[in-house]
Amino acid sequence: MAIKNVNYLIFCLLPFISNENSQKMDNSQTTIKTPVNHLIHESSPYLLQHAHNPVNWYPWGDQALRLAKEQNKPLLISIGYAACHWCHVMEHESFSDSTIAEIMNQNFICIKVDREERPDVDKIYMDAVQLLTRQGGWPLNAFALPDGRPFYGGTYFQKQQWMSLLQQVAELYKTQYSDIEKQAQSVSDGLLQGDHLLLNPDAKTDQLSKTMYHNLFNNWQGIIDFTNGGFKGAPKFVLPVGWEFLMQYYFATGNKLAQEATLLTLRKIVNGGINDQLNGGFARYSVDDHWFAPHFEKMLYDNAQLLSLFAHAYQQTGDENLKATMLTLVQFLQNELQSHDGGFYSSINADSEGVEGAFYVWRYEELATHLGAKDLEFACQYFGITPHGNWEHGLNILTVSNSLEDIAKQTNQSVISIGKQLSSVKQKMVDIVTKRERPSTDDKVLTAWNALMLSGLVDAYSATGEDVFLNLAKQNAQFLSKNMIQPNGQVYRNFKNGKVSIPGFLDDYAFLADAFIKLYQITFDEEWLTLSKQITTYALVHFSSDKSPLLYYTSDESHDLIVRKTEVMDNVTPSSNAVMAGVLLKLSIYFEIPQWEERTKTMVLAVSPHFPEGGPYYSGWSQVLGNLVFANYQVVFSGKNGISRAREMQHYYQPFTLYANAANSNLPLVVDKDNGSEDLIYVCMDKTCFAPVKTVFDALGLTRE
Repeated sequence: MAIKNVNYLIFCLLPFISNENSQKMDNSQTTIKTPVNHLIHESSPYLLQHAHNPVNWYPWGDQALRLAKEQNKPLLISIGYAACHWCHVMEHESFSDSTIAEIMNQNFICIKVDREERPDVDKIYMDAVQLLTRQGGWPLNAFALPDGRPFYGGTYFQKQQWMSLLQQVAELYKTQYSDIEKQAQSVSDGLLQGDHLLLNPDAKTDQLSKTMYHNLFNNWQGIIDFTNGGFKGAPKFVLPVGWEFLMQYYFATGNKLAQEATLLTLRKIVNGGINDQLNGGFARYSVDDHWFAPHFEKMLYDNAQLLSLFAHAYQQTGDENLKATMLTLVQFLQNELQSHDGGFYSSINADSEGVEGAFYVWRYEELATHLGAKDLEFACQYFGITPHGNWEHGLNILTVSNSLEDIAKQTNQSVISIGKQLSSVKQKMVDIVTKRERPSTDDKVLTAWNALMLSGLVDAYSATGEDVFLNLAKQNAQFLSKNMIQPNGQVYRNFKNGKVSIPGFLDDYAFLADAFIKLYQITFDEEWLTLSKQITTYALVHFSSDKSPLLYYTSDESHDLIVRKTEVMDNVTPSSNAVMAGVLLKLSIYFEIPQWEERTKTMVLAVSPHFPEGGPYYSGWSQVLGNLVFANYQVVFSGKNGISRAREMQHYYQPFTLYANAANSNLPLVVDKDNGSEDLIYVCMDKTCFAPVKTVFDALGLTRE
């Protein structure tokens, strides 16, 4: 997209844009240790990390925006999150330096934003910086007029670059304001145009077809790494929503290559350094192309979605290694991220002792000191540890370099014996790790990410029947319904120190509504279905647009942003609009609301031209397309054993099936299907039901086209 009037400022400021991976650290700085700024009263751990900077930070809000207008100062909006390594580097190098702070305080109103609490703010300024510089990432540093319109920005800046850039921007603001104002207007126009360019206003409902769906995989094959798993190139993000689509695609089309690509990816990440082989949990991404060296921060949303992904793969394959991975993952989540009240914290930092990954990497000498010769040899063989290090600076990252089966063959022992030795060695290594300084935990609770966690727990329970998943799901759902939802259906974004403070965004509504639908299907407690409908209704009232069938990311009650953005594409989490489209379709079936089904169709059609080339970034939409063009089944259980029969059937992967229970229900879907104590299963499609059957085997036979 072309942005006019930017050439002059880009020419002036481009030398100060930097690449975070090529910077040399400048550790010389002068610091003030005792100041307190306006972040001291915030609940976000990320903002509190900056509360004692000499920079006079403000949180995003009316006070800062008003001061900028009163004092005619540009805004400096710095955005990051608690687990971000380069955010910490810039805080240490620049924001803790009193000389730099003085420049910032004199010339700007400085706003610090936690992107996880305020993704609405982040989306605007990230899009703006990408329009201006063709790059993005965190920390994100944007310069804006007092009214919030951005005119320049970048990501990480080395100390001297940052100081020079501050002086340049301050001088340009004073001497060439008209050029800056023109650029700000051009960027703002570009932000408004961007969302509309993604839509197809002339699409017709009859364009949705199985042929469109079948053709989607054509463009995927060229970007999938069939050697290392994932998508080609580095860094490698898991992007779970993409693999979820490929599992659905395999189910719908029988394309074995789609399933093989997914299972290969799961095997590679489970065995790679991106998986914490000792403590469990997956890092955000791998910096290389084979899942070896992680960016060590661990995010709730990744691990939540991976739980769903492993569950669905287990349903398709019955591979017990996947079940074991789920159990290990949920143990990590319980130990490291679950709060006492049933919520789940946001992330675990990449850094400890001021060093990225220090908690997770090993020196050979350390192991040689604590392990006997036999255990040391085994650890090296299994984890790929070498005396000189398998990574940088003589350090080792743990991977599964040899399987237990291979080691058993090589040593002429049983797999059971080798497995016991692995457990013993891991425990000894855990004992060493517990003496290290632990990375910090961002202990705020976010609704959208907890909803993904709830979905993951439900999916894991459906696949395995293990009660640990069901119990955690119920605890989490009770926490969310008690703390994050108002009686009128309004949802809040965050929870910290016993209170909420930020109204929810579309992903909070969409992910939560979807999770509650899933929870209903394993508990048959209609409270969850009713809550899903209530918060969806609220979202349709307050997030809908009169310009497109898609919903805005922010509510009509939010007034402090220059534009209302529309989230279309998937990324590390699914598109909130795509998830909401799926929610509307499911609720339209449960409650017989035909206009919601039509809304789903128009939403999918509006975005559909981008599906083929968009690949993984339109995976969520592609899944909804699958639900529209393939037969949707509703399975209704009747009789005293409805729940146990449902659990038996849900062990199988059925992406086009919804479940309901007829006992004591007023749902339109189950009318006239309550047969008292007689155990029957009704399979319905297009508002027509087959004759009831008595076995799950027979019911499964009816849910195939």
